[in-house]
Amino acid sequence: MEKFIDNLSPMDLMRSEKMSLVQLIIPVESAHRAVSYLGELGLLQFRDVKRCGEMSRKLRFFKDQIIKADLLSSIHPVVEPDVELEELEMQLAEHEHELIEMNSNSEKLRQTYNELLEFKVVLLKAGSFLVSNNNQAVAEERELSENVYSSDRYVEASSLLEQQMRTADQSGLRFISGIIFQSKALRFERMLFRATRGNMLFNQAPAGEEIMDPLSAEMVKKTVFVVFFSGEQARTKILKICEAFGANCYPVPDDFSKQRQMTREILSRLSELETTLDAGIRHQNKALTSIGYHLTQWMSMVRREKAVYDTLNMLNFDVTKKCLVGEGWCPVFAKAKVQEALQQATFDSNSQVGSIFHVMDAVESPPTYFRTNHFTNAYQEIVDAYGIARYQEANPAVYTVVTFPFLFAVMFGDWGHGICLLLGALVLIARESRLSTQACARTYHDFLLERLSEALTLTQRLSERGNQNGIDKLGSFMEMLFGGRYVLLLMSLFSIYCGLIYNEFFSVPFHIFGGSAYKCRDATCSDAHSAGLIKFRDPYPFGVDPSWRGSRSELPFLNSLKMKMSILLGVAQMNLGIILSYFNARFFHSSLDIRYQFVPQMIFLNSLFGYLSLLIIIKWCIGSQADLYHVMIYMFLSPTDDLGENELFWGQRPLQIVLLLLALVAVPWMLFPKPFILKKLHSERFQGRNYGMLVSSEFDPDVEPDSAREHHEEFNFSEVFVHQMIHSIEFVLGAVSNTASYLRLWALR
Repeated sequence: MEKFIDNLSPMDLMRSEKMSLVQLIIPVESAHRAVSYLGELGLLQFRDVKRCGEMSRKLRFFKDQIIKADLLSSIHPVVEPDVELEELEMQLAEHEHELIEMNSNSEKLRQTYNELLEFKVVLLKAGSFLVSNNNQAVAEERELSENVYSSDRYVEASSLLEQQMRTADQSGLRFISGIIFQSKALRFERMLFRATRGNMLFNQAPAGEEIMDPLSAEMVKKTVFVVFFSGEQARTKILKICEAFGANCYPVPDDFSKQRQMTREILSRLSELETTLDAGIRHQNKALTSIGYHLTQWMSMVRREKAVYDTLNMLNFDVTKKCLVGEGWCPVFAKAKVQEALQQATFDSNSQVGSIFHVMDAVESPPTYFRTNHFTNAYQEIVDAYGIARYQEANPAVYTVVTFPFLFAVMFGDWGHGICLLLGALVLIARESRLSTQACARTYHDFLLERLSEALTLTQRLSERGNQNGIDKLGSFMEMLFGGRYVLLLMSLFSIYCGLIYNEFFSVPFHIFGGSAYKCRDATCSDAHSAGLIKFRDPYPFGVDPSWRGSRSELPFLNSLKMKMSILLGVAQMNLGIILSYFNARFFHSSLDIRYQFVPQMIFLNSLFGYLSLLIIIKWCIGSQADLYHVMIYMFLSPTDDLGENELFWGQRPLQIVLLLLALVAVPWMLFPKPFILKKLHSERFQGRNYGMLVSSEFDPDVEPDSAREHHEEFNFSEVFVHQMIHSIEFVLGAVSNTASYLRLWALR
């Protein structure tokens, strides 16, 4: 068996790629181009700028302006040859200066336009207030002149009233008109009343049209007001209150003819400003559209250059040899490609000295790198979201390709919904090339960008990410669907399969594989859902018999089936995880992990939950009515009691006692032996090595910068024991909680 396993051909995705620690010695004149080419290659991870930052700020400003002008959907980027960074910097400065100037002019024109618009509204509304007040004053004078009484008392009263009116005319009745936010009008009126102690008349009317707020640039509702008062002191108070409430005051003449003339002038100026604003907006949109054609390409260039400079900062500069020295991790299969990229960079930069590439010996653990493609990338991303496997460990993503969509189908199972999901996945796959290049220039440039932005991190999967970044116009939700198109494909196929097993088509059963195995008890039976059914032929050939739908025993039957099936799937998947740990231990030649981790974990899990799975299968096979809840509970509470009618096979009770004892023994088996054995092996390995290395004052290996060498550390038994204890507790508790968690497959059905 071991020879058969050893002779199996290796899989790219089964384990991470073998890595080599390499050192690069690059001449200064070809360093920039070499790093750029290595970024395009994406197969080297290096170990351990204000100019580009300013250009990035300008590009973000352009993008914000395009979004603000609502031109993003109408701009289709074009692909053009890259320009030099200096030339691009000059272009960005010119475009920024032009846009800032246009924005400033547009803002001033817009502010003037809003003021004139408010002035027009105030003239129309306040003019009506003034006309009504004048008419009221004329009517009062006419009434006073007509009501002349012969009585001396009334004559005195009349003369006093006329005297008061003359005094008021001499003191001067004045008014202030303006406009204010509708939400502030009530508080504004109250404040005026208190400030003038009621010696004022406040008239207000809605503006009738929404006016743009210059601060928030939103259309708001406003109210026109006219305040009548007397005295300079009152005028000063009212103006201060208007300023505090943000009310805009406008002068309105008393003469009606002057009001009409002023209104005509304002309408003429508004018409001119509208024409000027429209022309300015068209000019600005034209400039933004021109920028938008190249914005994606420019952003990729700037971010790529910034990533290149950040990576160059990781390298050490050798003053004597005038070259840059760096160390990095490279997959074994990619050595030739890296050397080819370095040679190409030397040739393109016209350097007289070539780059040196050589492999180094490494003690530290290399990074993990999996080669993925369009199909496996999404599954690898799902696994990496929970944790990345150690170097050369078995990759769980290989099994996730099947288990993840299948467990989804167990919950989703409906072949009608599955067909809808399949059609959607097929549309995404059929249009894969078009959707992945919808943003044209972004596909290639963001491909380079993603590699360089992570300091040339090892991941060929970024090819897929770069493609996905080219579909920003689809929106975040569609981008997520497109990235998981192959996940949706398998989900839909498994959903159709599980839906056929559940016999559900949009939650409606169908007799797809023949007639039901059940029928009414007699010919008088008219309601098969309420009356009892009897079995008259062989079981339904595939899936759940449609007659269970709507029957009185539907809920107990289907709940029992799905709950037990969920437990079987959960135990099987947990066993798969433990088996993978065996292959990891065997690959790393760790017999301790096999003896004191794999074996006790298999014993503990299968002594309890593996036994439960066995009881479920036996109960299905023999059709027993045994209560498995009772069996498992009393296996712990009263293991020696007679099982009675819950006994499924001969010798079940002694088997339960043995399994319970094995489970109890497995816990200390996992916990105690491994830390003590590790301590013993460590003491034997370093016995007698108490002397240190002779070093000179000029060289200290412990402080060597950027070195790949690791130094021996003191063995910490308490730390190892605590780690093993945490691992053991997590496994025991996880075995119980994970089994219960798989019941969600049944609960979500």
